[in-house]
Amino acid sequence: MAATTNEGIGTDRSLSGLLHRSRRLASAFASLVVLDARQTVRELLQAMCAAIAAIVLLVTAWLALVVAIAGWLIADGVPWTVVLALAALANVVVAAIAGWWLWKRVKKLPFAATLRQLRGEPPPSATPVVGDAGARTGP
Repeated sequence: MAATTNEGIGTDRSLSGLLHRSRRLASAFASLVVLDARQTVRELLQAMCAAIAAIVLLVTAWLALVVAIAGWLIADGVPWTVVLALAALANVVVAAIAGWWLWKRVKKLPFAATLRQLRGEPPPSATPVVGDAGARTGP
């Protein structure tokens, strides 16, 4: 009987050790996820700052171009009211093109595939998705 009790204690110790190692592994994985998320956020913020700086420079260049063209038209004798109207029209056209481009991009629902998967809906196309049970993988 003593042998059975000792075996039980040994099993408890190895199970306890396994649980302890599993907890340490989970903790290390969670730390890795947190560090990776911090680095990703930092890099995203740096990219956003660079994008904002580029946008400011592009707007400045656009305004300088519009002013240069306006000055050139005024020097050629075009009335300043017409020049201002043309400059405003150019701004409206460029804004409309940018808005149309943005609208085409925003119409797609963010995380559409994830939401569709959670709802249990089929993909919008009739073609099988790689990894589906019905998809053909070979001849």
